[in-house]
Amino acid sequence: MSVRTRFAPSPTGFLHVGSARTALYAWLFAKKHGGQFVLRIEDTDKAREVEGAIGHLMESLKWLGIQWDESIDVGGPYEPYLQSARIDSHQDYARRLIDAGFAYPDPYTAEEVDEFRKQAEAEKRPFLFRDHRPEQFDEWDGTKPLRFCVPTIKRYEWEDVVFGTLSAGEEALDDFILIKGDGYPTYNFAHVIDDIEMRITHVMRGQEFISSTPKFLSLYDALGETPPIFATLPPILGDEGTKKLSKRDGAKDILEYKEEGYLPETMINFLAFLGWNPGGEREIYTRNELVASFELERIQRSGARFDEEKLLFMNREHMRLLSDEAFIERGGLQAPDSMKLRKAVPLLKERTHTFGEARTMLTGELSCLWEAPKPAKELLISKEPAERTDLTKTALGAVLEALGGAPETLSPEEAKSLLMPIADAEEALGKGGRGGVLWPTRYALSGLEKSPDPFTLVSILGTAESTSRVRTALAIL
Repeated sequence: MSVRTRFAPSPTGFLHVGSARTALYAWLFAKKHGGQFVLRIEDTDKAREVEGAIGHLMESLKWLGIQWDESIDVGGPYEPYLQSARIDSHQDYARRLIDAGFAYPDPYTAEEVDEFRKQAEAEKRPFLFRDHRPEQFDEWDGTKPLRFCVPTIKRYEWEDVVFGTLSAGEEALDDFILIKGDGYPTYNFAHVIDDIEMRITHVMRGQEFISSTPKFLSLYDALGETPPIFATLPPILGDEGTKKLSKRDGAKDILEYKEEGYLPETMINFLAFLGWNPGGEREIYTRNELVASFELERIQRSGARFDEEKLLFMNREHMRLLSDEAFIERGGLQAPDSMKLRKAVPLLKERTHTFGEARTMLTGELSCLWEAPKPAKELLISKEPAERTDLTKTALGAVLEALGGAPETLSPEEAKSLLMPIADAEEALGKGGRGGVLWPTRYALSGLEKSPDPFTLVSILGTAESTSRVRTALAIL
């Protein structure tokens, strides 16, 4: 059997974390088994459709690297992939059900149905439309809703790859609407027909669809078709792990993560681990490693907590895997001096979790790399004891002498080996400790109260510019 999975979003808004994970799991499973991944747009709920949502959904998936084999843009053997363009097919299946006695036009008004519902509530019993099914079915002319006539009222039992054996009693079956009064099919009907026609073999979906599964299965039975294999996914919980993740808990448009400077490989790594684990302690996986490791059987049943701290950790690790050139290019990082920018990359990899943070750091505490500092005397000597105001001048003089005999390019470790003995000597002589040397050196190099350590600054600036900046600081003492 050739594996065929699908992701079938409705264009009613942005792509959020839960839907993105569903798409990812369907894509991973198809790629793992050499199958096809289908992107179908279910746009039959016209009242809730948001303009531009289809393009936004597709852009989000492309950014994540979830590329489809068949869809509205690339076509495929089972076109069309826009649900509203498949109305004729839905109508054909509806008439097949009518001819077989499994569908009938709803003879009641909305007010009458509401009265039936109120009566059931008053009698403290579940409302079932099939209790009011007419004895004789009228001819369907397309102006009234078309309802499914459940062929057999029975208890359904089915296998789910994740949850095992599931079942539902007779109360789960009812005469649900197939075609609405406006001619558009309902989700319950259309997605079953589309899955049949597109030869979908595996369906990944949320737990909210478990209660509706008996309806789907009874429809497959009525049509004489074999249902796909179901894999029910656990809910994604908010950061506290007590309730389902929602917009109030910080659920965001997937493309917001792009704007904030997250890598797409981070997002699919993180999303994959929201309810699935290949086993072991390792957490950082490449795209290809995820495909090779993915198994539906390893999806957990309990809810998965959306851990923002873990997402940041994963992104930093994926950023660190990039070469320095790729780090700059993919982060969209810019600076007046490209050579200094390249030298600053190791520091950015160490100190930032997103490219948004990296860009902020470049214009914040690293702005000293491109802007000549203007040190203030009171800050320069702030570490001196009150009775000794000459220590800073002596310390910077020693630093200046050390830099003067050093090569132009030093690593942070080499700069530390050069300058730390001066600080250690000051501490040994009881002249204020290491801070009496390291603070004025750092401030002389940066002109900022918050900046990288002096060794890192020397390695990025080079000894010539570092010497010039220390000399400028000495001139104001």
